[in-house]
Amino acid sequence: MDHGELRKRFAGLTTAHVADGCIRCGVPVRCAPAGVRPVVTGGRVAGRVCPARHAGSVDVFLEAFEGSAPGDVLVVDNGGRLDEACVGDLVVLEARAAGLEGVVIWGLHRDTADILAIGLPVFSLGALPTGPLRLDPQGPDALESAVVGDWAVSAGDLVLGDDDGVLFVPADRAEEVLTRAEAIRDTERRQAERIREGDTLRGQVGFGAYLERRRQEPSLTFRDHLRAVGGAIEE
Repeated sequence: MDHGELRKRFAGLTTAHVADGCIRCGVPVRCAPAGVRPVVTGGRVAGRVCPARHAGSVDVFLEAFEGSAPGDVLVVDNGGRLDEACVGDLVVLEARAAGLEGVVIWGLHRDTADILAIGLPVFSLGALPTGPLRLDPQGPDALESAVVGDWAVSAGDLVLGDDDGVLFVPADRAEEVLTRAEAIRDTERRQAERIREGDTLRGQVGFGAYLERRRQEPSLTFRDHLRAVGGAIEE
């Protein structure tokens, strides 16, 4: 899937839809930790992961840009550190100049006002005035993968982000996941419209019938029932 198609399709979805699509497709749901939030409310990213493991200097980001393609998203692994900011306005400006879609940081940023003015979507754990006070050796695999929370990601992954957070999807499963996410979205929109028209969600999913069946079959779960009736409010 090329970047233009990815952006177009994700524009009509949320990360919640995509996460549910992953579950339906049997793809692990790889969300960044809940603390990774958009610096700009409403910021959205959708692109290929451009990984960079930070060791104290911005040169790893500049090197990552050398090998990036337009539409990529810089994914910075700073180990989730909260004692230093590793990305500031110049890196964000350079990312924009390189044609990147945005920046996701497993760590902190600084220069918030300037980043807001630049407008490129940035996601991070928060802001701190100080930059790195260290310079560690750069690992030989610093541009091959990045760890974000519990997940290692690479150029074989796509990164999607919105106001709910960030998640990663294997590029070779993206078509399947997005198609399923679109179906979930459409079902939920129909359900929402019916609620507004007075048809309760309990009525739509036959919740009374589910309770009755559960009395007869205690092992029956609500998700099993939803699958049987075509509901989409879970998963």
